[in-house]
Amino acid sequence: MKFGFLGVGNMAAAIMKGMCLGKSFDNADVLGYNRTAAKVEKLSEQYGLTTCYSVKELMENSDVVVLSVKPQVLPDVMPEVKELLREGQLVISIAAGKEISYLQENLGEDVHIVRVMPNVNAQALMSTSCFTCSANVTDEEKEVVKTMFGEVGSIVEIEEHQFAVFTAVGCASPAFTYIYIDALARAGVKWGLPKDVALDIAASSVFGSAKMVMESDKHPFGLMDEVCSPGGTTIEGVCQLQDNNFMSTVEKAVSAVIEKDMSLK
Repeated sequence: MKFGFLGVGNMAAAIMKGMCLGKSFDNADVLGYNRTAAKVEKLSEQYGLTTCYSVKELMENSDVVVLSVKPQVLPDVMPEVKELLREGQLVISIAAGKEISYLQENLGEDVHIVRVMPNVNAQALMSTSCFTCSANVTDEEKEVVKTMFGEVGSIVEIEEHQFAVFTAVGCASPAFTYIYIDALARAGVKWGLPKDVALDIAASSVFGSAKMVMESDKHPFGLMDEVCSPGGTTIEGVCQLQDNNFMSTVEKAVSAVIEKDMSLK
């Protein structure tokens, strides 16, 4: 099976890199086309994937076609994609904001379409992604998608109407987390740590804490209680966060993203 990426921006390049570095795909079966061919050629030199020099070449040699151009460019490329689509080809779109109904309207009602939303952490091969499918997508095709995006992190199937929530919790949250890590590091600098040391400590602590939540069967509050000794130091900081509405502020940030996303429909 061959996988063709139409558009090789940062997100597509990260996914292609993950597929090539993983064990599930033959590097030569990962194909890419970009208006600037040098982008694909560079990836080809690094990872051994295949460069295509036209949409036609990509479409004719791909079993799975990934629409990875920017959303505003998508209307320009879909007529040619539609003309070249073959029966049995699976179309995956990572174009933000473009729903399956829109894609079917422009590509055909019978086309098997999967919409995937990865997040920026794909560049570190640690994306959190979600996907939803047109009704005709088979379980086998879903497994292909899970395997592809499993090479750059984790992926979960959700209903399309939940994509706005995922946008906030899965895609905007890295920005929130970057702010938190920087705040921790700056506080460390205030109390005498060099900035690079403080930043490394803060980032690795957040990474380890996330790993604990994922690998433990305990609720995050249970894990927090294990760190907070009675009358100790950590509980003082936790109480400060509570007194200053830390949790409700995070909830408001998530809600603001969801409301903005919905207003753009």
